[in-house]
Amino acid sequence: MQKEERGLSRKQKLENFNENENGLRDHGIFGLPFSPEESELVLLPLPWEATVSYATGTASGPQAILDASQQIDLYDPLCIDGWRSGIAMLDISSSILQKTREVRNKTEKYLEEYFKGNIDKNLQTEINEVCRVFKEDVKQTTKNLLEEGKFVGIVGGDHSVPLGYMEALSEKHESFGILHIDAHADLREAYEGLTYSHASIFYNALKIKNMSKLVQVGIRDFSKGEQEIVERESGRVVMFTDYEIKKVLFEGSTWSAVCESIVKELPENVYISFDIDGLLPHLSPNTGTPVMGGFTDAQVVYLFEKVIASGKKIIGFDLCEVAPGESGEWDGNVGARILYKLCLLALKSKNHGNNQD
Repeated sequence: MQKEERGLSRKQKLENFNENENGLRDHGIFGLPFSPEESELVLLPLPWEATVSYATGTASGPQAILDASQQIDLYDPLCIDGWRSGIAMLDISSSILQKTREVRNKTEKYLEEYFKGNIDKNLQTEINEVCRVFKEDVKQTTKNLLEEGKFVGIVGGDHSVPLGYMEALSEKHESFGILHIDAHADLREAYEGLTYSHASIFYNALKIKNMSKLVQVGIRDFSKGEQEIVERESGRVVMFTDYEIKKVLFEGSTWSAVCESIVKELPENVYISFDIDGLLPHLSPNTGTPVMGGFTDAQVVYLFEKVIASGKKIIGFDLCEVAPGESGEWDGNVGARILYKLCLLALKSKNHGNNQD
């Protein structure tokens, strides 16, 4: 942020800000001049990938998204003036980056033995404890932001990072559901022996007291054990697989009709959890666990619009698993554009005023 803008109110900054040249100055996320204090929506970057099980790189996701966000034009028919409510990202924590590197080294050592059939119980316990503490830190940070009246969005990082935020939301809302966009179900119990694995995020989320419904969309890579969990939960978990969605589309149904079926399964309060690998692989080529199939960005945004149009309320979101490649900004660019859409939709829902908690 420019020195001369410090101390100005959001109103004053808006008066001085040229929305047609947001990428020309060294501002914050999306080239916006707002601080977290004066913004309605605050993004919490979490460069964490302690438990990734395939390719690494998601810890660099928040920085890649921030860097690419300067290229985004603010005008969007989705919510033309939404950005005026204030969107800001907190600083990317160097201590989290350092900690995830340390833990990642231990995880790689642990997994090397694990795949040989040897489980280092001491190392396993150490990794699980570090991840638990991280989860509690996220919970407290997001709880504080919620108490300040902020709408919070999380920018990962691997998909383990939003669990603490989900727990914080459960203390604010008597009931809420999760709309989960992903290639994977992430319903594995302590995947590879790691309680807080990115592949176990929704197994853990099912333990959250006020989380009443999990609606998974676009799933195309999951285990028999995960399918059995869906069946065992008897309606609390609803999975719309990529196969099932594509089949009804091929047989003549419309994406609008599919979205209506999905929205009907959601409760009034909705948290969006978005793994970038839910999209077509060419949109996120460097994500950690790519799978063929998936959605276009337009399909997913249309689904989110349907959620809002139904009168349901978006109460929070995360965007995870964006991983930049060794060259180019494509993954960060796509991630930034998806993030901007999520922010606009969240602000549109927040200011719609249809629902009371």
